[in-house]
Parts: sequence; C-alpha cells; structure tokens
Amino acid sequence: MKIDFSKYSSVRIGGIFDVEVLDKMREFDGVIIGGANNLLISPNPPKMGILGSEFDYIKLENGVLKIGAKTPSSKIYKFTKDNNIGGFEFAKKIPGTIGGMIKMNAGVKEYEISNLLLNITTSKGVTLANECEFSYRHSNIDGVIFEASFKIIREFDEVLSNKLNQKRSNQPKGASFGSCFANPAGDHAGRLLEAAGMKGYRSGGCGFSEIHANFLINYGNGSFNDAIELINLAKNRVAELFGIELRCEVVIL
Repeated sequence: MKIDFSKYSSVRIGGIFDVEVLDKMREFDGVIIGGANNLLISPNPPKMGILGSEFDYIKLENGVLKIGAKTPSSKIYKFTKDNNIGGFEFAKKIPGTIGGMIKMNAGVKEYEISNLLLNITTSKGVTLANECEFSYRHSNIDGVIFEASFKIIREFDEVLSNKLNQKRSNQPKGASFGSCFANPAGDHAGRLLEAAGMKGYRSGGCGFSEIHANFLINYGNGSFNDAIELINLAKNRVAELFGIELRCEVVIL
C-alpha cells in the first residue's frame, strides 16, 4: 500500500512511499512504522512495513489482557476504563499503537507501559518482559512485535487518570513528534533547550515551540532538512553549554 507521510505521520513530514502490509506473524527485513508518531521520514527511507488490521484487538483471557500490536492507545484506554482495569490510565494522552509504545517504553513519569507487561510475541517468538531490557524510553526488542500480554493487578483509578491527564494538558498543539529529546538523568530536556536559546527558534517551516522547548513543531510545509537542522543545532548547543548529550526520541528513517 502507498502512504503519504505528509498526512500520516504526526509531524506531517515525508513523501508518498510503498509500505508492505504484514497480515500474519512473520519475519520482516525492514522497519515497522506503527502509528508514525515519533518518526521523521527522509526522502530516501529504508524498506517499511505496517501491521494489518488483524493485529488490532484486545482480549481478556484467564486474567491476562492480550493486545494486538496495531491497537491504538485510545482504544486501550477506553477498554480498560470500561472494564475497570487499572494500570493503563496514562495511555489516554499518549498517541500511537501498543507495539510502538512497547518499543520505546512509553509512559508518563513513573507509569510506563513495561510496568505490567508479562511478555510479547514477536517474529522471533515469545519474549518475557524482563528480557526486553527496558529503561527510560528505550528497549532492546528484536524482531516485529505482534502481541503483548499484561497482568491485571487493580481496578481503574479515575483520580490517577485525571492527574496524569493534567500533566500533559500544557503540551503544545500542532504537528509534532511529541517530546523530541529524552530527559537526561536528573534534569529536563525542555529546561536545557530553553537555556540554550532553542525555545521559539525556527528554521524554514519548523521550529521549537514557544510553549515548550522540547516540542519540535511543523508550522506548515516543514521539510526533513528543516527538522534535521533543528535537531542537530539543539544537540550541539546543549552539548557546548552543559556538556550533556541529549538523546533524540525521534526515529529518523
């Protein structure tokens, strides 16, 4: 199938490319794009694939929640709330599919997708959660993720849901990747970027938000080169001023 990444990706940058649909569990020698919420597509990307609708499901089996890797976070939040299942309250405001969320260990504060994970089914077989080497916004998962199984430990917490939702209410609107850089230990990427003069800084059609310096926004007709220039400039400025190497959360293809 053909995908226009200027419309499909969250940052609205990219051309029209052929993407292979995986409608069954198998190996794939390219990159799975998921919901393209933290992807920057170059003019010459590698081979890309996307999971078929067969992997968009949620099932309750013997006290275990099984979720297909293509299932969007909004659907997971609604299902767990409707069925009084706790542990996924943070998913309300995190865009993307469960496969991508697991790959980058998405979350809000200490509430991360890996916390309740039992195992994942990939093109390599079944992998236990403790074998995925999860850390802050990172994992070491090999192969294509097709399904994830989670343990159910408590009921849905409405107060926690509202609290976590409030934490993300001040995030800038517009076409972006979400957070551009991971927070370094003991500090915040947004603070460092603002101190380095990147808040509100623009290049071409892209710029770092005037509301939150860690959000790179496509203000209209932003290009791959615009985004790359800003990412590299921000990393260099922070490194020169603070001696800190920011880790980019954006996957550049």
